[in-house]
Amino acid sequence: MAEEEVKNLEATEVTEATEVTETTKPEKFAKSGKKSKKHIEEVKAEEERQERKAERKAAEAVEKPKGAKPIVRPLIERRGKKYQEAAKLVEKGKIYSLKEAVELAIKTNPTKFDASVEIHTRLGVDPRQADQNIRTTIVLPNGNGKTVRVAVFAPADVCKAAKAAGADIAEDEEFLKKLEKGEINFDVLISTPAYMPKLGKFARVLGPKGLMPNPKAGTVTMDVEKAVKESKAGKVEYRVDKQSIVHIGIGKVSFGADKLLENANTFFDSLKAQKPASLKGSYVKSVFITTTMGPSIAIENLYN
Repeated sequence: MAEEEVKNLEATEVTEATEVTETTKPEKFAKSGKKSKKHIEEVKAEEERQERKAERKAAEAVEKPKGAKPIVRPLIERRGKKYQEAAKLVEKGKIYSLKEAVELAIKTNPTKFDASVEIHTRLGVDPRQADQNIRTTIVLPNGNGKTVRVAVFAPADVCKAAKAAGADIAEDEEFLKKLEKGEINFDVLISTPAYMPKLGKFARVLGPKGLMPNPKAGTVTMDVEKAVKESKAGKVEYRVDKQSIVHIGIGKVSFGADKLLENANTFFDSLKAQKPASLKGSYVKSVFITTTMGPSIAIENLYN
């Protein structure tokens, strides 16, 4: 019996010694990689951070009950009183004829000043396609009601003829000096093809303002005198934007319905002529007419 107790005592001492050795034995880490000490510590820290984040979200969900939905007034109620009164004259959902729409646009002008009348046409074209990027100019029969300041950059003899035709500014090298000083006192710039390279360094200034001469707009031409007369008479340029919409002003409210209708028909005839041959589907999707600060009026689709 004594021998067995001695053996058991020895076995217990060996087990305790082994446990002490294992606990005191230092943990081995790899120099790099997933088993490195740095990586293991980072993993533990990330796990703790995620646990704290989950606890915080759970606490916020319990502590913050959802409140009542905010009351949002309709858009028409956020408009001015004059606009609301004018909008009542436009029947909701109705598509007007062009003549009716022009007459109604004049009636619904809520401003005291002589507002512009604008047409906004949404097309079924893709402006990213070269043959569908519509851009052209037209001469409105009754003008657009705006005073246009025309500048001409050309040789001295051409400038003399441009001045006689009604150009506000017609200069040679002196014009470049004004551009260098940042003086831009014109709405339309006309130039001869030979003088276009001289305007190259001002493209970043003139381009964003839409003042850079362009052959498509008829502002790069040898017949400068004719271009000046057309610009003064009411020649306007329109082009499709990135949203496939064409915006154009067809005159002022003071023109009256007949003159505005004549200008509108001229625009639509020009737009019809610009229909791309490669276009599949509807050409004109929707048309609206409005004054500067008035309500929009839907117009029947004249051209498809």
